[in-house]
Amino acid sequence: MDIKSKSFSHSIITKLIVFIITILCFTCAITVFLDIAGFHRGDFEIVFEKDYYHSSDYENASNQVIQSLSNLIEEYKSEEHILEGGTITQEEIASKKDSLYRDWRYNRDYNTTLSEEQGYERFEELYADEIEQIKGNLISEDLKQYNSDLRRLDEYNGIIYYGSDGENIFTNSTNPDKEFFKGHPSYLIFDKAEATVFPEDIKENNFFYWLESSISNSGQQDKAVYVAFTPQFLESRIGAWNSEKAFITYCMNQIIGFTLGLVVAFIYLLVIIGRKFFGDKDVHLNFVDSLYTDINIVICLSLIGLWFGSMNFIVFENKISQAIFPITLLIGTIGLIFVLSLVKRIKNGSLIKHSLTFAIFYKLFKLIKDIYDSGSIGIKVALIVIGYPMIVALTFFIFPLTIGFAVWLAFKKVKEFKAIKEGVTKVKEGELNYKIDIVGKGEFAQLASDINGITDGLNKAVANEVKSERLKTELITNVSHDIRTPLTSIITYVDLLKHEKEQAKVEEYLEVIDQKSQRLKTLTEDLFEAAKASSGSIPVNYEEIDIVSLITQGLGELNDKIKELKLDFKINYPSDKVYIKADGKLLWRALENLLSNIFKYALEGSRVYIDIEDLGQEVKLVIKNISAYELNISSDELMERFKRGDEARTSQGNGLGLSIAKSLIEVQRGSFHIEIDGDLFKAILQMPK
Repeated sequence: MDIKSKSFSHSIITKLIVFIITILCFTCAITVFLDIAGFHRGDFEIVFEKDYYHSSDYENASNQVIQSLSNLIEEYKSEEHILEGGTITQEEIASKKDSLYRDWRYNRDYNTTLSEEQGYERFEELYADEIEQIKGNLISEDLKQYNSDLRRLDEYNGIIYYGSDGENIFTNSTNPDKEFFKGHPSYLIFDKAEATVFPEDIKENNFFYWLESSISNSGQQDKAVYVAFTPQFLESRIGAWNSEKAFITYCMNQIIGFTLGLVVAFIYLLVIIGRKFFGDKDVHLNFVDSLYTDINIVICLSLIGLWFGSMNFIVFENKISQAIFPITLLIGTIGLIFVLSLVKRIKNGSLIKHSLTFAIFYKLFKLIKDIYDSGSIGIKVALIVIGYPMIVALTFFIFPLTIGFAVWLAFKKVKEFKAIKEGVTKVKEGELNYKIDIVGKGEFAQLASDINGITDGLNKAVANEVKSERLKTELITNVSHDIRTPLTSIITYVDLLKHEKEQAKVEEYLEVIDQKSQRLKTLTEDLFEAAKASSGSIPVNYEEIDIVSLITQGLGELNDKIKELKLDFKINYPSDKVYIKADGKLLWRALENLLSNIFKYALEGSRVYIDIEDLGQEVKLVIKNISAYELNISSDELMERFKRGDEARTSQGNGLGLSIAKSLIEVQRGSFHIEIDGDLFKAILQMPK
């Protein structure tokens, strides 16, 4: 078994183990949480409570006792007070009466022809007995609440209380003295003289300030409320609170531990899922991943709904805590498999594209697009005429939006047509640089693009014509200059020769005439060769050529010239032989022109670099040298005939060498161009192998 196979096997085992850890941690955390919240009715806040006196149980007991006492001494006073109607206000009676009137008015028996006053009088006649009973009903309700508060106070075993408004007293103690209440392990004392509690740090609780403010703001100066908690009450409550806190804390630690394990294991699964081993960049899918992603999501949501429904039935209906673990384990395992499948789809970027919704809409869109793109304009119009009413019918519930979209699209197309019409007018009037700005892929956009293409072609044609005229003028000027210079010299020296008698002078004049004649001959031959090369009429005899040997042999033949100019040639080439398919004579003629160009214009004593690079299907040859003249000319201009880097035209060249070299290389199916960077001249040739 190779290393990759072992790594793959270990990865499967590791993923399986981590998957099991993930689902077990999730199931255990949920089980413990629901066991506390659903069956033990545990209060998780107990973990953060300082002691029993800061607990919600102590706070609730205190609030209920004091609230009941406050109701009795502030509102109800006594049973006689309630029966005399002391707790009833006219506002309460009027509110009940208005409620009764509204109920009658909206009854189907109400006569709508009656005025407001007539209707109210009619209501008082019909409901005279009910109106008379309103006060009695309110008194009965208050009496019921009064007795309820008394019973609630009697139900607290181990709590001693005393409440008084100066006249009415409610207590279960024979000793109303404050010191008696202060003799108990915990107490709450509120009256106009003081607000004292024990233990004193109870004052840190928010409920203390609420109790104090509710009593001090009651408006009764003689109001007093004393509450004391006996050891009998506190010992059982404190013991139960300590046990509950220890149990909840233990369970909370379990939940935190399981949650941390779940997070770590799940993150690991997110990283490794879909990979066969660490470092594997591909995402590998299985049969589960073939399910459409939107169906996968629906299944996940259904599993969540099924779990919540099961937990609601188990926890709140049947009270079977033992069923939480297996059901959560089963649903969680299935759900995690589908979730990890979605993660793999996210990793390979196919979450949306692999959905059933996307597949349906994509195929429908592609079908319509294929019909629309392949058909003529008539078919497209017919498709729109048939398709739009169908869309309106299918979207009848939002037809204003559909109509609005159609109107917007129509205005947009009219605007595009007007833009094309205006653009054609501008171009017709001679504004060749005018562009019709229409984006998109519609018919109008394509038409605008075609018109813009026509204007671009016209612009290029005009520019080429201008350039051609300029080149013709420069060509005539340069040819005239290069031919006139030796011709003028010949004429001048012939005229001198006619009148010269001294033999030495005659020989000197003849030598000059010979040099200028040869110069004129060379110029004429080069011009003829340039014309012939650019026409492509030169015959080409292809053969296999060792480019390195050709260059080294040629440089050897030119060694005297190289030494004379003190040039240092540096050749870089591959270790293996490099062969190209070319005509040896034509290729060397092109290279000779480039070397001749270097001999004429290179800076004396500088280096010349020749780099040969094998590109696979082609061989690239780069020749670089430093110019002795300032190259303040572009590479395109330098490629023109009779153009020189020496604009003063004081050197011996005629500006045809580069043009001839380019034509000779291209006739051999190669490419040639030059680059200029400051005074650095670079000629680049690429020939097929």
